[in-house]
Amino acid sequence: MTTVTTEGGMAEAPISEADARRLRWLARLVMALTLTMIVGVLAIVLLLVTRLSGTPALPLPEEVALPDGVSAQAVTAAADWYAVVTDDGRILIYERPSGKLRQEVTLD
Repeated sequence: MTTVTTEGGMAEAPISEADARRLRWLARLVMALTLTMIVGVLAIVLLLVTRLSGTPALPLPEEVALPDGVSAQAVTAAADWYAVVTDDGRILIYERPSGKLRQEVTLD
């Protein structure tokens, strides 16, 4: 049996060796969880810093000539082209340097 003593020096009820082992095991688990959480938070901060300070997105053109009566719903870009999803269910793919329409895809 182990006797637990408080900071004030007063002895409390004795605990068994099995309970003392369980408490030591619990303390180790709490320490492991704390370390895991610290490492996890550091990893998230590191990922945020590297993602947010990465290379800037590809520049989009100032103007895009869309067909009459059509408005853009979404835009995506690559190194040599950019695509515009229109409200009438089409994807218009333009060449980046010239702005010329390269391909038109109709969605179902």
